Amino acid sequence: MPNYDYECTECGKRFEVFQSMNDAKLTDCPNSECKGTVRRLLGTGGGIIFKGTGFYQTDYRSNSYEKGAKADKPAEKKADPTPAAKSAAE
Repeated sequence: MPNYDYECTECGKRFEVFQSMNDAKLTDCPNSECKGTVRRLLGTGGGIIFKGTGFYQTDYRSNSYEKGAKADKPAEKKADPTPAAKSAAE
């Protein structure tokens, strides 16, 4: 359920209300001394919050993308042992 911001047209009081998307918009100012009406403000929405150890660009790739990326990679070559490794093995 989202939070909605409202502002009174008379006293200018701003407040936030946690309500269902199906609920009717508020019309009356919550300030008992003010008899004004309120209007709902346009909001930018909540920010995205990532929780966990980390998120990577490749976490949400499709299977077809991953198969194509593997096909594009050159085959890995086995490295020849260095001369020092050859002499130590003999």
